[in-house]
Amino acid sequence: MLEILAVAASAEAPPAWIQWLPIIGMIAIFWFLIIRPQMKRQKEHQQKVEAMKKGDQVVTAGGLVGKVIKVDDTYAELELAQGVRVKAVKSTIGDIIPPGGSAAND
Repeated sequence: MLEILAVAASAEAPPAWIQWLPIIGMIAIFWFLIIRPQMKRQKEHQQKVEAMKKGDQVVTAGGLVGKVIKVDDTYAELELAQGVRVKAVKSTIGDIIPPGGSAAND
């Protein structure tokens, strides 16, 4: 009986860094599956908004579809219908509709 206790006592505990491996693994999984793709989408959206020009069809975050009339550093002026113009903050532009999409100003 004493021999078993002596063998168990002489067994070394695993190094402390091994206990951190599961946590580091979870952080890596979250980074590659959630955070990194979100940052990539955000960067692509920012590039789209920066490249927006007069004549583009856009959809705002609120769901309004319009044609870009004028663009500056902060704002974009949109024509929602014939004679109906609004000024929108550029960061609220949700997407740019590719040419050939349905026209908003019929």
